[in-house]
Amino acid sequence: MTPALRLDADDPTPPYEQLRRQFVDLIGSGVLPPGERLPPLRQLAGDLGLAVGTVARTYRELEAAGLVRSRRGGGTRVTRDVPPPEAGPALDRHATAYARQARLLGADLEAAVTALRRSWPAG
Repeated sequence: MTPALRLDADDPTPPYEQLRRQFVDLIGSGVLPPGERLPPLRQLAGDLGLAVGTVARTYRELEAAGLVRSRRGGGTRVTRDVPPPEAGPALDRHATAYARQARLLGADLEAAVTALRRSWPAG
């Protein structure tokens, strides 16, 4: 089962790229393990309110990156040779989201960094 995928209408990033990034993160982190089947194009497009072509582009890009393999009648599945995730881009996205939330709460940089340090796991 594929975890919930979300699109941000306020994000200037095209929907296919938002979707691709989420799949890369899910595959790289092992949430979508090798052999896991991705939702059919039409189903995912309907669930997200996207054109089928948008989801198809996402799947083509994932296949070009070697993360999934599509087979007629067999669907699209995560490949067995998944490369390790790139922490940089994902970390940047999460840091940006954290910074936005901290600003909405009225925190300055020092307060946000202090909160991050307090929450950092020991070891």
